Amino acid sequence: MAQSTQSQNLPLQDRVAIVTGSSRGIGKAIALHLASLGAKLVINYCSNSTQANDVVSQINSTSNSNSPRAIAVKANVSDPDQVKSLFDAAESTFQSPVNILVNSAGVLDDKCPSILNTTLEDFQTTFDVNARGAFLCCKEGANRIKRGRGGRIICLTTSLAASLKPGYGAYTASKAAVEAMMKILAKELKGTGITANCVAPGPIATDMFYEGKKEEMINKAINDCPHGRLGQSEDVAPVVGFLAGDASEWVNGQTIRVNGGYV
Repeated sequence: MAQSTQSQNLPLQDRVAIVTGSSRGIGKAIALHLASLGAKLVINYCSNSTQANDVVSQINSTSNSNSPRAIAVKANVSDPDQVKSLFDAAESTFQSPVNILVNSAGVLDDKCPSILNTTLEDFQTTFDVNARGAFLCCKEGANRIKRGRGGRIICLTTSLAASLKPGYGAYTASKAAVEAMMKILAKELKGTGITANCVAPGPIATDMFYEGKKEEMINKAINDCPHGRLGQSEDVAPVVGFLAGDASEWVNGQTIRVNGGYV
């Protein structure tokens, strides 16, 4: 009975999860939520080790075990060798294959350029992280995530891929590419027990969203939402938590738009 209760309270008990881009913003909220469900975490970051270590400390401070339940690993998701290092670190630290991959790492051009005004350099940077990074993470995950029930690949995209609003053409295209890849990957993983899905937030009150935006743009995003507010990272994390668990087994090859009705 006690084990059954624990299983209900901690549905991801001792499952190993990698969350890319999880030192801040939505990725951080996802990592903390998965940890609250019992998962062991690899907190991936690209530049700010202090923020990543803070997330690790938050998770490990709630553990009764002497063994760490979270580690921080620096890796650029657009580099295949560094992506491989995330899985190597997870397996060596937790002595277990990875069960869950959440690809949350991403970049957004804060200038909100039209396609006409997007430089080739900015276009390339956007696709390197958002599309190439997702491809490399998903490819590594598809080869190394533990087969059988509970294997999960989840990519963060954007609701802009459905609304197709002007501005952010390169960003939207990079995330639309990820949504297409994930639908195909779900079919290609037939027989493995691994599911592949996307979570597509609308405007979320993160540093990445606010950067470079004028007050009128922020107010428009608020007014366009039926709830009359920006989303919070905590609005997104439970949806990822659901997809990471056993209850989502019949959800596969899907994109869930978490936007409060914004689109």
